[in-house]
Amino acid sequence: MYDDTKPDTSGQEDLSLHISDQDAEEIDLSDIRPQDFLVLALFWVLAFVVFLQFFTRYVLNDSLGWTEEIARYLLIGVTFAGSVMAARKHSHIAVEFLYRWVPRPLRRVMQSVIDLITTGFFATLAWLSGQLATRTGGMMVSIDVPKSYVYWFVALCFAGMAIHSAINGIRHLTSGTSRLIDPEDFADEPRAID
Repeated sequence: MYDDTKPDTSGQEDLSLHISDQDAEEIDLSDIRPQDFLVLALFWVLAFVVFLQFFTRYVLNDSLGWTEEIARYLLIGVTFAGSVMAARKHSHIAVEFLYRWVPRPLRRVMQSVIDLITTGFFATLAWLSGQLATRTGGMMVSIDVPKSYVYWFVALCFAGMAIHSAINGIRHLTSGTSRLIDPEDFADEPRAID
């Protein structure tokens, strides 16, 4: 039988979502770097273009043809520039299940191998993206800008990811620790998807 009575919540605390002044003071923006503003700028330009596309198509019933292509390229820009930021913060997705079951010396070796593979992967993709950019001819359909600029931007982003990955690898090697090597030491830090 269906019971539609509300449970008694008089003795429970309020679990509604709100941000108090104390919570607002705990927000830490100290890890924001100048290069991160590129992601923010690209995001807001993308938001404006998508809004313009929506407004002209559904409100004015006369869409601007260039907005779809430009929104696609801006989304590529936000994605890859954001990946540079994720590489800098060392917050790309990692599988850490195996790390719990191996001894610490092996975790250090595994971390070094992963840092080498990641740096090599990003560097290889930067080189391949550069090769693709040199072979891409022609202009964008809606505006007179070479399509190769998109691939050059992606190549630069992969190069930035490779640089940050190498810096993180050197940092892990010199300090002898990381979130994956010693997760208990990093338990108090806010975690990214890691």
